[in-house]
Amino acid sequence: METGGEAGGGKPEYSIIVPTYNERLNVAIIVYLIFKHLPDAKFEIIIVDDGSPDGTQDIVKQLQQVYGEDRVLLRARPRKLGLGTAYIHGLKHASGDFVVIMDADLSHHPKYLPSFIRKQKETGADIVTGTRYVNNGGVHGWNLMRKLTSRGANVLAQTLLRPGASDLTGSFRLYKRSVLEDVISSCVSKGYVFQMEMIVRATRKGYHIEEVPITFVDRVFGISKLGGSEIVGYLKGLVYLLLTT
Repeated sequence: METGGEAGGGKPEYSIIVPTYNERLNVAIIVYLIFKHLPDAKFEIIIVDDGSPDGTQDIVKQLQQVYGEDRVLLRARPRKLGLGTAYIHGLKHASGDFVVIMDADLSHHPKYLPSFIRKQKETGADIVTGTRYVNNGGVHGWNLMRKLTSRGANVLAQTLLRPGASDLTGSFRLYKRSVLEDVISSCVSKGYVFQMEMIVRATRKGYHIEEVPITFVDRVFGISKLGGSEIVGYLKGLVYLLLTT
């Protein structure tokens, strides 16, 4: 198995934060793929696990034996505390000048990471975000209703908030660390609304945002955590941002 050890020498340039909850079947694959697609990058992977009862943390500890505890960091929390606070927790332990946030369920394929890094280097962007809603982007594995719900949520947000990015609800992004620290400190949302607020706040602060087309793939293993309560929360968050930004 590739460990990417030579590229990992010295201080990491990129800190990749991966929140997990019941991702025992996915976490080893996502870690392997990150190492595979970033053979020459200096990076660390920070797993923020919210007390998964399925043994996710045991798998991460085994991965540490393969790749090293300096490359795969386990920063666990006692219970589910929300997606936004998971990023804040991971950021506290990050060493890189750039921070990548991505999901552990394989919906965000690590093969896109080189494109994120290249786009940032070429443009000097403060944020590079993956988008499903431009040419060469898309979604795989969703039924028609979920596609319509996602597209409708984005169109509604675009119309009301004019955020300067085509995909507000995606959570596959690269940030300059200083920018993430600034933007995240002004966000109050939790859960899935957090991603939307991050981009809207960044736009209002004048940060430079670039996009990379990605294909979002519905999770292969495990159960989706998106439910009716998240949809209601999204609508409430939309109203909140409309009134406060």
